[in-house]
Amino acid sequence: MKKTEEMIQESNIWAGLNRPNLSMSDADIVVFGIPYDGGVSFRSGAKDAPAALREITYTIAPTTEYFEDISDLKILDIGDFAEPNREDLFARVQDKVCELVKQNKFFTMIGGDHSTTIPVQRGINDALKEPFGIIHIDAHFDLCDELEGDTFSHGSTERRALELNNVTSTDNIFFIGIRSIEMDELAFMRNHKVHVINAHDFHNLGVSQVVDIVKTQMEAFNKIYLTLDIDCLDPAYAAGTGTPQFGGLYSRDLLNLLKGLFDLPIIGFDIVEISPKLDPSLTSLFAGRKIITECWGHHHRKMNQLKSK
Repeated sequence: MKKTEEMIQESNIWAGLNRPNLSMSDADIVVFGIPYDGGVSFRSGAKDAPAALREITYTIAPTTEYFEDISDLKILDIGDFAEPNREDLFARVQDKVCELVKQNKFFTMIGGDHSTTIPVQRGINDALKEPFGIIHIDAHFDLCDELEGDTFSHGSTERRALELNNVTSTDNIFFIGIRSIEMDELAFMRNHKVHVINAHDFHNLGVSQVVDIVKTQMEAFNKIYLTLDIDCLDPAYAAGTGTPQFGGLYSRDLLNLLKGLFDLPIIGFDIVEISPKLDPSLTSLFAGRKIITECWGHHHRKMNQLKSK
């Protein structure tokens, strides 16, 4: 496998859309990785996802499943954030995301475990002077105050978000696909209203109704961040992840859901918890590639719609 430094200098990654010599101000989308999985409570390996994902983007065309040409989309891959110390790592990510959001730059983060979303949401918070929304697609709430003594674990992502001044209450967050809960989270839910469509209800409602419900709740926000844990999918579709949960979303339903959610003012998204070493067939990795490129297609479509007005 090629080194990450070599890959990000090549224009043929990301379906040939990467523009390594492009200035950040001229990029349509900025992408970066956080190869960190020190926040996991079970199986590791998510740190390998950013490099592994890039490695399988040489062979795809710059098109979407709707037969759209997105070859004019300018992607700037700025590489990975890596520091030996978690505090320094998270601080660097937080500063960069703040810079991106202040520039109104759409971005994609590739984790890493779900704790890598914590500094991203902090960076968004630093950049804004208004409340923002979070859509959390996952098998888990990640609302634990701490997990195994770690308040910055992959199970504490949205609990930390609720401490941000621009995440004013649980009304700012919508959870989709949940089918597991910790005792700490169960106690939290007894005292707080939590907006959630669990996996069971998702299947009963259907994608269209789910999208309508989420839109109704989240339309109050001018800016929304979407964070997606690959274990939102049933393990049949994404086995390579640290804490898989049986009974998850179908791959087709997830893609349809994302298309509907991009009607909302999404300012960026991440995909986390892909662990290539846990799945020899790399289903999670290929699922991640599809999710990323289709979401870029949704953003590209919105860009063109704005240009035509």
